[in-house]
Amino acid sequence: MIPNIPETPLKRVVIVGAGFGGLTLAQKLAKENVQVVLIDKNNYHQFQPLFYQVAMAGLEPSSISFPLRKVFQKRKNVHIRITKVREILLDKRRIRTDLGEIWYDYLVLGMGTNTNFFGMQNIIENAIPMKSISEAIYLRNRVLENFEAALSTRDQDAIAGLMTMVVVGGGPTGTEISGTLAEMKKMILPKDYPELDFDLMKIYIFESSDEILKVMSDEASVKSRQYLEELGVIVRVNERIDDYVDGYAITSTGEKIRTDNLIWSAGVIANKIEGFPQEIYARGGRLKVNEFNQLEGFHNLFAVGDMAYMSGDPGFPEGHPQLAQPAIQQGKLLAENILKLIKGEPMKPFRYKDLGSMATIGRNKAVVDLPKWKFQGLFAWYVWMFVHLMSILGVKNKVLVFINWFWNYITYDQSLRLIIRPKLTKKVKPET
Repeated sequence: MIPNIPETPLKRVVIVGAGFGGLTLAQKLAKENVQVVLIDKNNYHQFQPLFYQVAMAGLEPSSISFPLRKVFQKRKNVHIRITKVREILLDKRRIRTDLGEIWYDYLVLGMGTNTNFFGMQNIIENAIPMKSISEAIYLRNRVLENFEAALSTRDQDAIAGLMTMVVVGGGPTGTEISGTLAEMKKMILPKDYPELDFDLMKIYIFESSDEILKVMSDEASVKSRQYLEELGVIVRVNERIDDYVDGYAITSTGEKIRTDNLIWSAGVIANKIEGFPQEIYARGGRLKVNEFNQLEGFHNLFAVGDMAYMSGDPGFPEGHPQLAQPAIQQGKLLAENILKLIKGEPMKPFRYKDLGSMATIGRNKAVVDLPKWKFQGLFAWYVWMFVHLMSILGVKNKVLVFINWFWNYITYDQSLRLIIRPKLTKKVKPET
């Protein structure tokens, strides 16, 4: 296996990662007179804000994924390779991948983040993360399989463990999962499993800080907690899950909660590529960059999105939030700056324009913080749906998501509660 990328006289820009930042950058540069090499371990772009809806059987994975090759079908200067990047060879201007080495004139890293379990081995082995489509499908399978298993036992302690959900992390992902689980408990699961006693099903959300949705306004935080508690979620702030032993989640106060469903959304750490000096890394494994997204000490190396730690923006001295908008805005400007760099022109510094943040807790329940306006409730829910719908790639995907949401709204039900297990193929030994 070799990368097999054609040699041309054009400057080669290698982009690692097809997340919001990397894909935006590739789309902009695809229209220019440069060679773009886009590398990702998946052959599709994932719309991360809706992972939880896949996990909770509200949407199919294909509705929030889009094939990379379809995005660039008409761009002959874009070359996509599906592989993992292992190491950067700084002295050679190359990266080492599972397909072999790939040289670059300019390299942009947009590999995003992964789940941070803070080194807790029992949590690593037992908690369910949700940072990819495959992990969202696994969570869906796990939850549904546990309900199926609950039908086949008379042990009340085992049943309670199979039905109880513990969500760790009170950010947007944690609150959205908790709210969706609570609505499923109320409206859907009792119809699917009438033999089970749903008084045994408890839904906890743990947040180590003093409020839910700490990253949003006080109004949003207070209202989101109110919504969760109205739905029956047990909200625990100023508490952590410190361990998981023999089917019990252990809290920072020493309490033991019986659960087979420990859902982890408590933190992230940047994906790492080997070959950089240690001093280039900042908190959370992010790469230190200047106001042009250049890695410190390198003129032709860049990082965007969740991987980039830019401390030079006056409005965000501790780095930009690890959300879609900073990545998209960085990708757009970096496309311009790389072209300026090629032409020998001065680059423009990046300044993040905060467009606001939002989260949905359940039907007709959402919170929205805009720069000059904060609101909650039904209208916020409509705004949340519209913004997310318009952000999804592809007209077909937009239509499919809208149809699913509309159907779920009028029927109070989803039809996607499928347990789909991957088939394990046997390796065939070659004949001798």
